[in-house]
Amino acid sequence: MTGSSDALEQLERIAGVELDHDLLERALTHRSYAYENGGLPTNERLEFLGDSVLGVIVTETLYRRYPDLAEGQLAKLRAAVVNMRALADVSRTLGLGEFIRLGRGEESTGGRDKSSILADGLEALIGAVYIDAGLAGATGLVHRLFDDMIDDAARLGAGLDWKTSLQELTASQLLGVPYYEVTESGPDHEKTFEAGVRLGGTVFGTGSGRSKKEAEQQAAEEAWNRIRQAIEATLTAAEGSLDAAEGSPADVAEGSRLDVAD
Repeated sequence: MTGSSDALEQLERIAGVELDHDLLERALTHRSYAYENGGLPTNERLEFLGDSVLGVIVTETLYRRYPDLAEGQLAKLRAAVVNMRALADVSRTLGLGEFIRLGRGEESTGGRDKSSILADGLEALIGAVYIDAGLAGATGLVHRLFDDMIDDAARLGAGLDWKTSLQELTASQLLGVPYYEVTESGPDHEKTFEAGVRLGGTVFGTGSGRSKKEAEQQAAEEAWNRIRQAIEATLTAAEGSLDAAEGSPADVAEGSRLDVAD
């Protein structure tokens, strides 16, 4: 899809930016394409710049948004957002892989969905925006793309990933240890993984992805949200019982037990 002015304009609309097209094209040029086409400039220098720009913007956002968190907690939150898997997920949301210029070898082995290529391409795009539109332009792009992820990371707390957070939650509620079942399908270069997470024989969440880890994380996220909703509903019901009930404490206790198996 890359190489035409129409394609570049389409990417600009998706990302909400306007850039010099020569600069944008360079940000999309993977080294495999550059080497096959006479040694064109690659996106690696822009990737190097974008990595630093992204780190600064995310760090400042965390510092200002969470004034009560200690340095160690802020560092963990930043690591949860600025990593290859997270960047690749954002790139997939943008459809960035369709615009990256790849060599024939990378193209034939599924390079448009490789996490490393997607993450590097997104950093290069951020670097290009910084060069063309300054820190303000790059900050706007990063906030549009990453604010939801930053909020999720903060909500997850100490675990900073859904599997760890689910395990901590189920332990605190005496629900047992989550058990994951994963299946895979498709050719080696384009595998799809399906995961389910069980508690006490009941499936609480499912997920899919290009890797086992991604599928398990999605399943854990769904299970975590389901259990949290059940906890909140139980607490709300218990508060209502305490406010209105004239029954015995045993009656209130019976109504406040957590049931997430429905």
